[in-house]
Amino acid sequence: MTAVSTSIYLNISPPVQYVLRIADTCLIHAQRLAEWCGHGPVLEEDIALTNMALDLVGQARSLLTHAGRLEGQGRPDAFSEDQLAFLRDERQVFNLTLVEQPMRRSSAHAPGGDFADTVLRNFLLATWLKALWTRLAASTDGDLAAIAGKAVKEARYHQQHAGDWVVRLGDGTEESASRLRAALERAWPYTHEMFTRDAVDTAAETAGLGPAREVLHGDWQRDVTAVFAEAGLAAPADTPFMSTGTLGRHSEHLGFILAEMQSLQRQHPGGRW
Repeated sequence: MTAVSTSIYLNISPPVQYVLRIADTCLIHAQRLAEWCGHGPVLEEDIALTNMALDLVGQARSLLTHAGRLEGQGRPDAFSEDQLAFLRDERQVFNLTLVEQPMRRSSAHAPGGDFADTVLRNFLLATWLKALWTRLAASTDGDLAAIAGKAVKEARYHQQHAGDWVVRLGDGTEESASRLRAALERAWPYTHEMFTRDAVDTAAETAGLGPAREVLHGDWQRDVTAVFAEAGLAAPADTPFMSTGTLGRHSEHLGFILAEMQSLQRQHPGGRW
């Protein structure tokens, strides 16, 4: 029997890739946050992380629907949000590499995955998304501007909530502070990708679609530095490492995330609840 591929393949233009980068970052970040459902350190935080994951899923859905319209050149049924979420292969997923790193430890010996990793990365990403949504609200693309106008309110809450935890852990016990410092050392090298300009960024900036990533750095650094000062944290030294998830070249972790996310749709393509 010949296996039938259920993957879709896109002829991705710069505007589509620009939108997918944001959508995929939100979606994979949501998937990682959702792994804490039922495992949070306290009930209130368990619910908060799950609600933030739902906010990110909502943002991803709106963006994937919009990317489908752009890719399908206005044909609403050409590529649905479900197809784009569940039927793309790894090389056509364009999230920031940071979001695919483990956030919840599966064993005592697994690297990373501490609650401090979740808190710290949620703060770094929410701060980045807030800066991005703020600028996207002025996009020449009316649909994208409308998505940004709603999402920026959610990002502000995510940033405040995660920032409060960063201060709480950093200004807490020596154990909590040391775990937070270790989480920062693990996450920091991946932040360079948040501010790298490439041809997709330049095309989006030129067309008025949205900002190039590098212009977000000033606002992001200001907010991050203020919270780090309260938490007693210092940013690690920069390294030459550069992650490449936004180019479709990922760490070993994304394949496992996609396998879990996509298995049902690929087993029953076109299935509906």
